[in-house]
Amino acid sequence: MSWEIPSKAGRYFAVVECAINKRLKLHLIRNGSFACRSQPRPMRQLILELLPDAPPSFDNFVAGSNAEALTGLAAWLAPANRESVFLFWGEAGAGKSHLLQACQAAYSDARVDPDLSRISPAGEFYAVDHVEALGEAGQIVLFNLINRLRASGGRLLAAAEVPPLRLALREDLRTRLGSGLLYRLQPLSDAEKLAALAEQARMRGLVLPPEAFSYLFARAPRDMRSLAALLVAIDRYSLEQKRPITLPLLREVMQTSVTG
Repeated sequence: MSWEIPSKAGRYFAVVECAINKRLKLHLIRNGSFACRSQPRPMRQLILELLPDAPPSFDNFVAGSNAEALTGLAAWLAPANRESVFLFWGEAGAGKSHLLQACQAAYSDARVDPDLSRISPAGEFYAVDHVEALGEAGQIVLFNLINRLRASGGRLLAAAEVPPLRLALREDLRTRLGSGLLYRLQPLSDAEKLAALAEQARMRGLVLPPEAFSYLFARAPRDMRSLAALLVAIDRYSLEQKRPITLPLLREVMQTSVTG
């Protein structure tokens, strides 16, 4: 399933098919990763090398039960839209930061810059993450920014862990944030994560023993980006060792990640 976004970039939301595989395969080819090495690098290092090639995008976002929220975002990104503010809210790990960074707006994280001191004063498309972490100065900056964007036709995509009315922010800022489009993002269930991981393995042509997914899921980080990168690292490790993917190989890789 995909949503066409009639935006300047002519983007598509491909929320089921994960294009991360194509980019990572190119990474492996470019770096000569199919050559056998006598001393394989630790899995943690492999994952860190692979992650920069797979930045957050709509292609590698797994929708789960968030199809309605993604449809709303697609409509909001359309040139004909006149609404200035769009806010995602939901618990950590639901994918809010992923989508904000995927939109290619001027991205700010209030946990890193609570005063929004690094925000560009001249843009027309902004993404502000973790607005609940804004300091007093940052709240004023965001309030003034929203007013400017409403007057100029610009846009703000924001994210918070709770809906605007529950944010411990200035009342006028809560009102501004709550006046736009609001969507809650639901985190993927364990079953959805396992299904997505199995689909990514199938798309890569990997043959894993049936118990492999539950084994990895019990021992690896639970966010989909880390799971996808781990799957690629396992594929690479298997190629380097010229061995099929088996539970003993998975144990080897996971032990390497701990000791390396």
